[in-house]
Amino acid sequence: MSYQLLDGKETSKQIKAEIAEKVSQIIKNGGKQPHLAAILVGNNGASETYVAHKTKSCVQVGFKSSLIRFDNDISECELIEKIEEINKNDDINGLIVQLPLPEHISEDKIIESIIPEKDVDGFHPTNVGRMTVGLPAYISATPKGILELLKRYNIKTSGKHCVVIGRSNIVGKPMSILLSQKNETGNSTVTLCHSRTKNLKEITLQADILIAAIGKQEFVTSDMIKDGVVVIDVGIHRVKSDKTKSGWKLKGDVKFDEVAPKCSYITPVPGGVGPMTIVSLLQNTLLAAKKEIYG
Repeated sequence: MSYQLLDGKETSKQIKAEIAEKVSQIIKNGGKQPHLAAILVGNNGASETYVAHKTKSCVQVGFKSSLIRFDNDISECELIEKIEEINKNDDINGLIVQLPLPEHISEDKIIESIIPEKDVDGFHPTNVGRMTVGLPAYISATPKGILELLKRYNIKTSGKHCVVIGRSNIVGKPMSILLSQKNETGNSTVTLCHSRTKNLKEITLQADILIAAIGKQEFVTSDMIKDGVVVIDVGIHRVKSDKTKSGWKLKGDVKFDEVAPKCSYITPVPGGVGPMTIVSLLQNTLLAAKKEIYG
């Protein structure tokens, strides 16, 4: 079977062009340039890379972006004070705090301290609750990006059996809720699997669409999927390689070389879900600038 790549890189370019056009119209009509602020704590290599991509993407679509850096030893109180200051700043439309945070800082407290109107990551309980009941909300960027990718490749979800591996608050849980909702990117029957799921292979073999977000390198193998399945690989792992200039190679949660030949569609790593996550964050920031969710 020949498979088609779900090209997140190319799709995200198209969406960025659409966002840039909308930003240009806002400014032409005398509106303010959308502004995204990011807080980065410490010097985690992966976080540095993600934030650099987000900042570069802001420039590409005509957003203003601010990066606020703190050392690893910042206290939880100091960080919350800074967030509260940004909450009150009318010039900033969206705020993200790059995760993970140092162990002495509660991620839950930090997420809850960002006002829902500026929570463009879609992690605040208010946004998660609104999404769950189908009200307008900022939807978590990775699930939102995955749905956009499926939509742009005309992959129907209605009536399909979607299997999600992984139950994180950032990907697995919201993904399962969105896929089961009564709308054009939902209407699926969803099975949410995780580390305690028994007979996992029996379940994944039933999947029409499989979303791997378990955080284990090359966990999904060809004997776990049926022919013609659509596979979305959310995982990203840096592994040493003597075949690349950098000495590193990126791999996903799916053993791509052996799984791809059985698929109808599959996302590559890198260049699949990652670019779509970033572009979804930009879409949420545009919604925040236009006050379309909370008025």
